[in-house]
Amino acid sequence: MRVALFVPCYVDQLRPSVAHATLALLERCGFDVDFPEAQTCCGQAHLNSGGARDARVLATRFLEIFAPYEKIVCPSASCVATVTQHYGDLLPVSPELLAIRAKTRELSAFLATEVPSTALRGRWQGKIGIQPSCHGLRELRQGRSTERRDGHPFDPLRNLLENLEGAEIVDPVRTDECCGFGGAFCVEEPGVSRLMGLDRLRDHERAGASVVTSSDVSCLLHLEGLARRERVPLEFRHVAELLECATRDPS
Repeated sequence: MRVALFVPCYVDQLRPSVAHATLALLERCGFDVDFPEAQTCCGQAHLNSGGARDARVLATRFLEIFAPYEKIVCPSASCVATVTQHYGDLLPVSPELLAIRAKTRELSAFLATEVPSTALRGRWQGKIGIQPSCHGLRELRQGRSTERRDGHPFDPLRNLLENLEGAEIVDPVRTDECCGFGGAFCVEEPGVSRLMGLDRLRDHERAGASVVTSSDVSCLLHLEGLARRERVPLEFRHVAELLECATRDPS
């Protein structure tokens, strides 16, 4: 399968190792990966800040660049949610738009559904805390939020981690609470954002986690910054980084 790798702005600028790990994972699983160099922002930041006109320009560009590909994989639940859940508010409904929305996938969901579990065998010694992305949880429905108790949730990130030998997932008391980042929210309400982040750090620490992972590196960067300032001994790795490391040499 030929897939396109879409790299979010903050991964490109602040944690490029996530993009490198995503590429390595996809190629290790046998995919033919292209990185369209003309790609730009998906428009999430503009849309969240009220800039619908600018977001519409970027959404149109996204369709033009990624239309030729069978699948589009992105290591960010929030960017995928923007494309699949909100492009319909920016652009006229068309076959091209519907196709893009259908084939844009968040990395962990793509791996959990398109790759046999035997292809991602690995080893990770330690206790892992999961920080769910709000967009992944409540827009992509990847996991069960506390306000929804019905059915059996599709939780690809947890499913992938449970396949790692030696790994122990430890859940905080408030399993689906926001980290406090929220994009522009952390700039507009820095005090509230900080306190929310500190709550999450203490909850993961009490659960016994040695590393915290997520499908959105923005959440992890927010928590990592707070942890450094507060001297909280937690490590933060995007699920792509953790899986790539754990499956590099399963022996």
